[in-house]
Amino acid sequence: MLKVGVIGTGMIGQDHIRRMTQVLAGVRVTAVSDVDGSVAASVGARVGAAVFETGEALIASPDVEAVVVCSWGPTHEQYVLAAIAAGKPVFCEKPLATTAEACLRIVEAEAASGSRLVQVGYMRRYDAAYRALKAVLDGGEIGTPLMMHCAHRNASVPGFYEKEMAITDTAVHEIDMVRWMFGEEITGVRVLVPRRSANGGQLQDPLMLVLELADGVLVDVEISVNIRYGYDIRGEIVGENGTASLGSLSPVHVRSAGRSSDPVPADWRERFLRAYDIEFQEWIDSLRAGGQPVGPSAWDGYAAAVVSDAGVLALRTGEHVPVVLADRPKLYAAEVTAPRPVASGGAA
Repeated sequence: MLKVGVIGTGMIGQDHIRRMTQVLAGVRVTAVSDVDGSVAASVGARVGAAVFETGEALIASPDVEAVVVCSWGPTHEQYVLAAIAAGKPVFCEKPLATTAEACLRIVEAEAASGSRLVQVGYMRRYDAAYRALKAVLDGGEIGTPLMMHCAHRNASVPGFYEKEMAITDTAVHEIDMVRWMFGEEITGVRVLVPRRSANGGQLQDPLMLVLELADGVLVDVEISVNIRYGYDIRGEIVGENGTASLGSLSPVHVRSAGRSSDPVPADWRERFLRAYDIEFQEWIDSLRAGGQPVGPSAWDGYAAAVVSDAGVLALRTGEHVPVVLADRPKLYAAEVTAPRPVASGGAA
C-alpha cells in the first residue's frame, strides 16, 4: 500500500483525496497539510490522516512515501524541490511552477538527483479519446500529419480570470497534449485576435493560438472561455491520407420531442473525471512496482511553461515568437518519441 501525503486540501486536493480513498487501489492517504489549518484538520479527520503544519514537515514524515502537491501555484516549486531533496516521488498539479525559470530549477535538481521523481498533472494524456486518437496517428492510418485543429471552450470562467490566463491556465493543456501527441517540441507561437464576444466582459475572448512544431506540423487552438453552452473540447488531426478526430462529447445520444442531441459536459470535472482516475492509478501502480513515474515529467512542465510564456508575449505584441528551450538533460532523453510509422504509400 503506497502511503501518500497531500499538500493543499482545497477543491482539487480534496477531489484527489476522495479519488485515492474511495476509487483507487493500492494507496492510502496518511498525511495532509494546508495553509488553512482548520480545513486540513477537517479533511485529515475525515480520512484518518495525520495533519502537518507545513508541507516540508509532511514531506519529511517517515509515514509519507510519495507526495501530491495541490497547493497554490507559487508554492509548487518549494514543495517539489523539497520532495526531490528527500528522494520522494512527487505528483504536482499543473503548473509545475509559475515561471519557466522556476521549472528549470526543478528540472536541474531532478537531473542532479539522477532519478525521475516528478510527475505533472496534465491529464489529457490519460483520456480514452485522446489515447485512441494518438493510436490512430501513430499507426499511420491517416499518413503523415500536416495540421491539427483544436477547440477549448468553457461555458464561463471565474471573476478573477485574466486575459493571459487563456494561454497560461486554459490552452496550456493543449500545449502539453500537442507535444505528447506528435512527439515533437513546439518551436514557435502566434496569437490571432478575432472579434470580441460580448460574453467575455473585459477579456479578449475568444483567441486563436497557432503552434508551430519542429517537424512543420501546424496546430491551431480556439480558446473560448465564455461560450455559455457548456464545456466543449475538440481535436482533429489532418493527415496526408485522411483525418482523425476526438469522438462525441457524450456517450449518450438523445432523440426526443422531434430533436436529436448530444448532452454537453458542464465543466472539466465532468469531461475528464475518468482521465483523472486513470492518471492517478497509473502513477500509484508505477511507484508500487518499484519504478519511476512514467507520466508527464518535470521537463514536460518546463517546456509547457516556456511555450506559455511565448504565447503571452505573442498576445501582447501581435508578433510571431520563437520558442527556445534549454538543453534537455540526459535523464529525459527517453521521452523523445521514436519516428512515427508511416501508412503504406505515404511519405516518410
